[in-house]
Amino acid sequence: MELLKKTIIRGGLEGLYFSGAHHVMRPLVGGIGAILTLHHVRPPRTDGFQPNRLLEVSPTFLERLLRRLRKSRLDLISLDEMYSRMVSGNFRRRFVCITFDDGYKDVQRYAYPLLKKYEVPFALYIPTSFPDRLGELWWIALEAVIARNSRVGLVVNGKDQFFECGSTREKRQLYNEVYAWLRSMKTEEELRRVVRDLAACHRVDIAALCDELCMTWEEIAELATDPLVTIGAHTVNHYMLKKVPSEKTVRAEMDMSRAVIEAALGKRPHHLSYPVGDPTSAGPREFQIAAELGFKTAVTTRPGVLFRKHRQHLLALPRISVNGEFQSQRYLKVLMSGAATAVWNGFRRINAA
Repeated sequence: MELLKKTIIRGGLEGLYFSGAHHVMRPLVGGIGAILTLHHVRPPRTDGFQPNRLLEVSPTFLERLLRRLRKSRLDLISLDEMYSRMVSGNFRRRFVCITFDDGYKDVQRYAYPLLKKYEVPFALYIPTSFPDRLGELWWIALEAVIARNSRVGLVVNGKDQFFECGSTREKRQLYNEVYAWLRSMKTEEELRRVVRDLAACHRVDIAALCDELCMTWEEIAELATDPLVTIGAHTVNHYMLKKVPSEKTVRAEMDMSRAVIEAALGKRPHHLSYPVGDPTSAGPREFQIAAELGFKTAVTTRPGVLFRKHRQHLLALPRISVNGEFQSQRYLKVLMSGAATAVWNGFRRINAA
């Protein structure tokens, strides 16, 4: 099913590009700008089992993207400049903002030198438990459990069940099924408990993943001295906030993240990214809390470009995912034209419900 889904998406992007439909549609659906979202930037791995490959792009691909954007008629701007343009109604030129979620080490090692080379402003959204080395990268832990074992045990509906995963195909299938099952759980705590137990049983150190993959506060502070860099909040524990029953806890996740970043870096963040960020992870309750806490902007992962009416929904902004499964400049041209996301959204411009 995953392969079929990717094939359909790729076919749709190819069709829009080679038919020229994205050029025709752009004046109607291109909006005023776009926010791009990335996670990892690192050299390609050769492993056959990479279920989280959608979250990473290569340095070569990123450089080609930055070079193309620099040659385009688009303005490459910071989140503060985007906010200023949105509030003032300055829509004379289309713009692009580049953002990175989670604060991975490879962003500093591979992405930052390229962004510096092309003088491109960008934002880093930091979940404060990651540099504090208390975070749980549960999706990476799940990948590690399946990658390192040929047989995995899980408690499902109170019963012990065992799954064979010796081959790459079996590993992919098991990951997709378990990931979907975890995401279907009603609360974040239930999901985290299952992954903690799974990791403990299969000797995967979740805490060590933060140390291995995520920047330290010292590394973040070094980046933050560059005027090109904006540090934004990404909650404390990277919870899917909509799955957190307590409104008080949701508020604390946002507010404490901002307070910890301010204490660590000496500058108060004004921009927020909702973890995971899809409609199952952030909705009207979260948008309202972010507004009440005084954030200037907050971004989701709902696909879309920005339109003038988004100035009334600055705490529920869409982004375009720079997806590692679709590392093609022509695909990004289609996405940034607004054509693909317009079709995806049924030509609805605002999705803040």
